[in-house]
Amino acid sequence: MTGQRTLRPIEILMVEDNPGDVRLTREALKGGKVWNEIHVVTDGVAALDFLRHEPPYEQAPRPDLVLLDLNLPKKDGREVLSSMKADPLLKAIPVVILTTSQAEEDVIRAYNLNCNCYVTKPVDFEQFTRIVQAIEQFWLTIVTLPPNPAS
Repeated sequence: MTGQRTLRPIEILMVEDNPGDVRLTREALKGGKVWNEIHVVTDGVAALDFLRHEPPYEQAPRPDLVLLDLNLPKKDGREVLSSMKADPLLKAIPVVILTTSQAEEDVIRAYNLNCNCYVTKPVDFEQFTRIVQAIEQFWLTIVTLPPNPAS
C-alpha cells in the first residue's frame, strides 16, 4: 500500500485562520517522511468551496485528510464538519479536529458530528510540533485512507 502513495503527494486541507499555526504545521510536516501537499483556507465558507470545487477552487484536489479548526470566521468548524459528513461525496474524507478548545461539549459535539479525531493544540512550540508529527505518523503512514476518486 505504501508503494502506491509514492505516485502522488498526500493532499491535506488545513482549515485554519491563525497564520502562526499554519506556519508551525507546515514546518512540522516539512520534516516528515510522507510526501504531502498542504492547502490552506482560512474560513469555513472557503473550506466548503474548496471541497466542492466551487469558485475559485475549481481545480482544487480532493484532500486525503482535513485538519479542521473549530473557531473559524464566516462558518465555524462544527458547521463545516456537519456539512462534510452529510455530503455523500465528502463524508469519507477523514477529519482531524485541531483546535485550542478543550471544552467537553466541543469534544462531544465533534464526535457526534463524526469527526475522526479530536486534538487540542498545545501552546508550546515543541509540543505543537510533536502533535502535528504524531498526526502525520498515524494518519499518513499507519492508517489506510479511503481511495481518492481522482487518483
